[in-house]
Amino acid sequence: MYPKTAIILAGGLGERLRPLTDTTPKPLLPIQGKPILQIHIENLRKHNIKNIILSIGYKADKIREYFGNGEKFGVNIQYCVEDEPLGTGGAIKLASKSIKETFLALNGDNVADYNFEEIYQSHQKNQAKVTLTLFPVEDVTKFGIAELDGDKIIRFIEKPTVEQAPTNLNNAGAYFIEPGVLDILPEGKSSIERDCFEKLKEGIYAHKHDSQWFPTDDLEKYQTAQRQWKGLK
Repeated sequence: MYPKTAIILAGGLGERLRPLTDTTPKPLLPIQGKPILQIHIENLRKHNIKNIILSIGYKADKIREYFGNGEKFGVNIQYCVEDEPLGTGGAIKLASKSIKETFLALNGDNVADYNFEEIYQSHQKNQAKVTLTLFPVEDVTKFGIAELDGDKIIRFIEKPTVEQAPTNLNNAGAYFIEPGVLDILPEGKSSIERDCFEKLKEGIYAHKHDSQWFPTDDLEKYQTAQRQWKGLK
């Protein structure tokens, strides 16, 4: 069954976006007048994923105040608040505790027009435990680059030289995850990439996203997204 629940990681401090994030949490920074997190929510609604868990931490009250229960955005929003930073793995594990079926997880600091039905079709076709969305980047030396065997992900090489890079495909921050996969993670702080994906070894597949994807984790990337984002179709 097509998943109806998504977790969005939206708890980061946004240190590399200062001074913009001194008063505004990163997920509320606008791209062409609309908060980054709102773009994610509107795309989820467009693809009929309407149960959304926001994993929040830094300036959590401002995010709650803006989105409320999600009604005005046509979705149902719940919140999972990190009292202290748990990393990508710890945050997803905590937020997914009540989920008993396949779910979607998104990194909240990318702007993209993911086609979630297509990603899920790939997930089913490969009978994957995890399907990661990948995106081609121009400069492989700034990203974690995937090595593939067909659609199967063998490993990621963090910020390789051009000569070392097996592809130009970077983790684009959208994952379909099967229930039980996160049992491998320790309690507390962890990295979904290092402590889960790298240790699973089997059952991790790729879906190549070939439309829009913009990271916004520093001022230069954020400004690029501001200029080049074309909106959701």
